[in-house]
Amino acid sequence: MDRVCGSGEIDPRLSVIEKRFEHVNRVVGIISGKGGVGKTLVSTTLALVAKRRGFSAGLLDLDFHGPTCHRVLDAKVDVFPEEEYGVVAPDVHGIKFMSLVYYAGDEPIPLRGKDVTNVIIELLTITRWGNLDFLFIDFPPGMGEELLDMMRIIRRIEFIVVTSSSSLSYETVKRLVKLLIEVKANVIGVVENMVFKRPLFRDEMEEMGIRYLGNIKFYPELEQKIGDVSALMKSNFAKEVMAIFNRVVESV
Repeated sequence: MDRVCGSGEIDPRLSVIEKRFEHVNRVVGIISGKGGVGKTLVSTTLALVAKRRGFSAGLLDLDFHGPTCHRVLDAKVDVFPEEEYGVVAPDVHGIKFMSLVYYAGDEPIPLRGKDVTNVIIELLTITRWGNLDFLFIDFPPGMGEELLDMMRIIRRIEFIVVTSSSSLSYETVKRLVKLLIEVKANVIGVVENMVFKRPLFRDEMEEMGIRYLGNIKFYPELEQKIGDVSALMKSNFAKEVMAIFNRVVESV
């Protein structure tokens, strides 16, 4: 881990982060090349199905510009999390959950450059996850500061790339996957979401040496289940995410 901050000094928070993650077995980032591909629903549902499978799971929303995991979970974010030697990640539907919305609410969070890095480090430093089998991280779309910082701060992070069945989404995902390969990131595989008729990109991904974890059909009624975890977990969408999670478990 690079322990030098922007001023050239040692950042003591990085040692604290190592301690915070000592008992987190696997850290899995959910990323995409562009927005609108259903990444947040996939991230949140992965954490929920992991819990259903009997694993201890957490979810961190790192999409500072458009955090929405709390809306999928219907998490009550108007109360500050408990503080005891740091901030205890609140339990929401059986998973540990942390998001900047606990502190900023629905206010816009205008961050860039070093500000983004500092907020990420601070959030990772203060949050106590406890013992987790899986911590899923919902990233903002694209190849921004959050992605690059997390690869530096948590070297063992693994990635699941989400794309939709569109040529525009695929082009951005292809560039993202090439970057991940170049920096030797640990990519678990690709999920093709919102498939209308048939999946399009299995062969292309496998030619790049990336595992195709599966595809999820387009479910127009899914929008009505956002904020209703019970209904979400009974959906065909959740069943398909469960199948993908099972492949993630096998990917150790």
